[in-house]
Amino acid sequence: MSDAAVPILMYHAVATAPNDATRGLSVAPEAFAGQMALVADLGLTPLTTAELAARWRSGRPLPDRPVLITFDDGYEGVHRYALPVLAQHGFPATLFVSTGWIRGARDTGGGLDTMLDWPQVRELAAAGVEIGGHSHTHPQLDQLDDTALAAELTDSTKIIAAELGGGGPVSFAYPYGYSDRRVRRAVRAAGYDQALAVGNALARRRQGPYALRRVTVRRSTGAEEFERLLQGRAIARTFARDRALTQGYALVRRARQVRRKAIRSRV
Repeated sequence: MSDAAVPILMYHAVATAPNDATRGLSVAPEAFAGQMALVADLGLTPLTTAELAARWRSGRPLPDRPVLITFDDGYEGVHRYALPVLAQHGFPATLFVSTGWIRGARDTGGGLDTMLDWPQVRELAAAGVEIGGHSHTHPQLDQLDDTALAAELTDSTKIIAAELGGGGPVSFAYPYGYSDRRVRRAVRAAGYDQALAVGNALARRRQGPYALRRVTVRRSTGAEEFERLLQGRAIARTFARDRALTQGYALVRRARQVRRKAIRSRV
């Protein structure tokens, strides 16, 4: 059981009428309610990201049939629609916020739809939702230089700590799922104990605490597909197109990095 596979569900917006920018990665409130009911019916045990990583780090056994429920970015529907459903079932979850997208004094205006405000984030935290980091302005971190990368991480960490109190977040999710060795080192140096990618595969301890994989839940995810995700069945086939696109994007990003290094070396 030391390398048991764990489904980490990646949600974004929960909305009745999402805009074009978020529609594909949103889920309808009634669909989310049905999905959480299925998690309960199947006898799965939701954990926060921090709890899963801590158990793997210490060697403590996992509970029976663990699952993680995670949300990226910080859309208002997580508070309006998802929180009541999570509370109904007593499920913990993890919300990764891009601090510059949260409504308030530090809002950069980059949010793709209606975003949470900080009082709502605090209510989510008080209800047992772990609040994690997701950078400040949601860039592709592997495309930033070292100075900009450090600023994205430290600004996000400091803002969350200031708004919520305590020592700051311990879990991170890479914007767009992109990371490389340099980014992972920077995330660790910023004080994060674990980080989530995408990968559209089940998470395993051997992936390491800074590259845990998740599976995407979107508006087109039907009930049968969702059950397959929970059970770890046919995941490679379900996300075959996503993986092909990811490999293509990785080649483009590496080419950009090589060009930037060549330019810097000539300056």
